[in-house]
Amino acid sequence: MEPALERGRKLGLIAGNGRFPFLILDAARAEGREVVVAAIKEETEPEIEARAAADGGITVHWLSLGELSKLIETFQRAGVTQAVMAGQVKHKQIFSSIRPDWRLAKLLLNLRTRNTDMLLGAVAKVLGDEGIELISSTALLEPMLAKEGVLSNRGPDEEERRNIEYGLTVARGLAGFDIGQTVVIAAQACVAVEAMEGTDAAIERAGAIMRSLEADASTLHPSDEDLSPGTPTLERRLTVVKLPKPKQDMRFDVPVIGLRTLETMIAAGASCLAIEAERTLLFDQSALMRRAAEAKIAIVALPRRY
Repeated sequence: MEPALERGRKLGLIAGNGRFPFLILDAARAEGREVVVAAIKEETEPEIEARAAADGGITVHWLSLGELSKLIETFQRAGVTQAVMAGQVKHKQIFSSIRPDWRLAKLLLNLRTRNTDMLLGAVAKVLGDEGIELISSTALLEPMLAKEGVLSNRGPDEEERRNIEYGLTVARGLAGFDIGQTVVIAAQACVAVEAMEGTDAAIERAGAIMRSLEADASTLHPSDEDLSPGTPTLERRLTVVKLPKPKQDMRFDVPVIGLRTLETMIAAGASCLAIEAERTLLFDQSALMRRAAEAKIAIVALPRRY
């Protein structure tokens, strides 16, 4: 069972990039909680300073990605005993730009594998040992969790449903490797799998691959009379399947969909998005569904199946 958020407690916020940390701030302050923000210099939006300046219940402390001891000291001095992680920290940042302090260096040396789940799980244990309980950010944002069913104006068509089924098979196969949450499918073929680059970059890569196929097809002159020159073998439309892992630790790396991902899908030529109900956060849901309707994109939240 995941740790519960206790009412009235001061909250620590480990802030990555994007809007996620600001949504946590809004939700925590709406409950009257004081919030102590550990802002990551390499990731957190500078606007968080203005947010704190306008609200006496928020304090911001800047630290670098590798300063685990400073994070612990910051929270302990402020009397923080519960904290959340919110906002993306690029996976490649974690394993390339990081300059670990002694505590984090020791932790890294003891990791069995260098994947994000293993690292963040170890960080969570260190925090717990120091009296700082890491909890799921969804505890504050439950209304934003996707509800099961078709969320957009239209549901997936037959081709998109076949892509979703195949995407689920691929996702299940990858689940144990902590590679990424997203697969991109066309005509029941896997076009791209998310790795360190993140969801949006994986979708962009899939779009580039499909454009390259079309460009290659336009130079061919097939002998089959049923095919005209320039006919691609794969159907152009992409289906994006983004799922948490079966044993996803919802304290970090929570699946999130927002307008930026939808716009990336549109640019890539994707027509359908499948996510998992109750374990995926939807930011700006009204605006998200309006844009999906404009672009005729199907969005469906699937029941947990594995």
